[in-house]
Order: sequence, then structure tokens, then C-alpha cells
Amino acid sequence: MPQQVKAVIARAKGAPVEVTTIVVPDPGPGEAVVRIQACGVCHTDLHYREGGINDEFPFLLGHEAAGIVESVGEGVTEVEPGDFVVLNWRAVCGQCRACKRGRPQYCFNTHNAKQKMTLLDGTELSPALGIGAFAEKTLVAAGQCTKVDPAAEPAVAGLLGCGVMAGLGAAINTGNVGRGDSVAVIGCGGVGGAAVMGSRLAGAAKIIAVDIDDRKLETARRLGATHTVNSRTTDPVEAIRELTGGNGADVVVEAVGRPETYKQAFYARDLAGTVVLVGVPTPEMTLELPLLDVFGRGGALKSSWYGDCLPSRDFPMLIDLYLQGRLDLGAFVTETIELDAVEQAFERMHQGDVLRSVVVL
Repeated sequence: MPQQVKAVIARAKGAPVEVTTIVVPDPGPGEAVVRIQACGVCHTDLHYREGGINDEFPFLLGHEAAGIVESVGEGVTEVEPGDFVVLNWRAVCGQCRACKRGRPQYCFNTHNAKQKMTLLDGTELSPALGIGAFAEKTLVAAGQCTKVDPAAEPAVAGLLGCGVMAGLGAAINTGNVGRGDSVAVIGCGGVGGAAVMGSRLAGAAKIIAVDIDDRKLETARRLGATHTVNSRTTDPVEAIRELTGGNGADVVVEAVGRPETYKQAFYARDLAGTVVLVGVPTPEMTLELPLLDVFGRGGALKSSWYGDCLPSRDFPMLIDLYLQGRLDLGAFVTETIELDAVEQAFERMHQGDVLRSVVVL
């Protein structure tokens, strides 16, 4: 039978979010209902509320989540009731040209649940990134459920569902940071902080954190940065070059998503270095670079979408490292809150007071 549960929705562009009752249908073929235990408050949720993704209101917000599979539909073999899972928004299809080439991390046909969750009056909801996890329960495609070790704290495990994975993956998967490399990370919020942590995990010798907020730079040091640069008062390109023998960093991760900071990343890398764009730009932004500089500097300019992760491969591995004490994912959890505090969490995010607020149910 369909279930009525409490959830956080955004009804209109820019309006405060609200807690209301929604209807979650029984899972159909290939679907699963998950009882949510924890869900991080990500900047993407704020983008949805502000109409920055699309205008398909009302939105069921939340996507960075972990919980317990409650029921599954016909044909589901990946998970079963009782499994502890991290939700992901890349449920690979196995059939597209990327999957058939053995590159499922680039799957071009990821899928979501076919049924819609609704308000009590039948109004269909648009779940954030196909998940919608600011809710007691949610309906997803079974492929969006990645089984991990249940010994992990839900508030920590769920962060792999989006921001932390994006940053870790930008360094490890996209940037291919290796032992002894020099790395610069421009923008040290949650994603940039995770890129710092990923660079340390990969064995980088020098990790330079760049931001305009000294609080974030101090956090970056705790996450593994060896040097910090406040770009409000110091030219970050010159500082990065000075810290790397005048050459620039082997890998520069741009975690802001602005033309100005991308240019800084471009000129702060070594000649054959790599720039990784993981910060998300807005549609109106454009970038202008001298084509001769693009040609003459060589190396690679990459974009990192979801940290180029493959959830079935990366989530269990990173949870294992966390449980072994080798990856301090708990450092990203600034506070735990209830469902009715999401709007206040957005405000603290704006003010730079948190890495992650996490809704615990």
C-alpha cells in the first residue's frame, strides 16, 4: 500500500521550503523504497529551490543520503530489504555506448524510478537528482541503491552520495593525483575540502588550498592541505608557482565554477599539468582564453562530473577506508539537524558556517 510520510519540499522559486506529507507508492519493477536515515544538505538542493536547475516545481529536495531498503519491486536483484545503502544519482544502464565501451562511470542513460511520489492532493513531485531524500522514505530506481558496510554511520555514509564523492573523485579519478604530486585546490567548501582529502589519500606531496575565507583554509589544513593561500589578499597564481619551484602544480582542482577562478587554475598548473573543473558554472557564464596558451601549455583540461565515480566500485571502497580510520569522512559533518531545520541550514551554508549540515531521521 502507498505510504504517507513527512518530507521537505520547495513549492515555488525562492520560497522557503516546508515540511509536508507526501505519498510514496509501492515499488514497481526495478524500483525500491528506502527508509532514509540521514541526508546531507547540499548546495544543489538550494539551486533547486532557487529555480537554478529547472522550473518543475514542486521539488522534493535532498539527495545526499543513506538508509535501509524497505521493499523492492519485481526483477530487483541488486539489493534486498534490510540492506544498508548509499543513494546515488548515477544508476548506470549497462547498454549505452559508454557502458558498452567499459566506461560505465560516463553512462549517458542513467535512470530513476518511473513512478512519481505525490502530495496528498495528487500533485506530482520532482525529486532532486531523481532521489528526493529529505523524507522519511523515498522511491528510487534500485540501481540508485549502493550497498555498503552497515557499520558506517548513516550521517557520514550518505555524504558519498554527492559532494564528498565529487571532490574525492575529482582528485583521484579525474585528476589522477599520484604519489609525490603537487596539487592546488581552488575553493575549499565541501567539494574542495574533499578534493584536498582525496589528494592526501592519493599520496600528494604538496597540497595547496586556495580560498577567500580563512575559516575554510583552516578546515582545509585539517583535511590535509600542506599550504594555504588567501586569494583575497594574495595572487593565487603567483603563490602556487612560488610554492612549486616556479613551475605550477601538477594538478589544479577548480571547485568554484567561475571563469575567474578557472583562469587562475589554468595558469597555476605546470606546463603539462592537469586542470580539473568540478565547480558547477551557471548557464550564462563564458570563458575566454588565448588559444595559443591552450596549445602551448599542453597537459589536460578536464571536467569532473560526480567525480567520475562508479558508485558500485567507489562507495564500498571509500566506506571501508573510513571504517579503517584512513579516511576521516566524519570531518565533513558540521552539525546534525531535523527535517524542519533545512531552511536554516541553507542560511548557514550561505554564510560559510558549515561544511555539511546533515538531516538525521
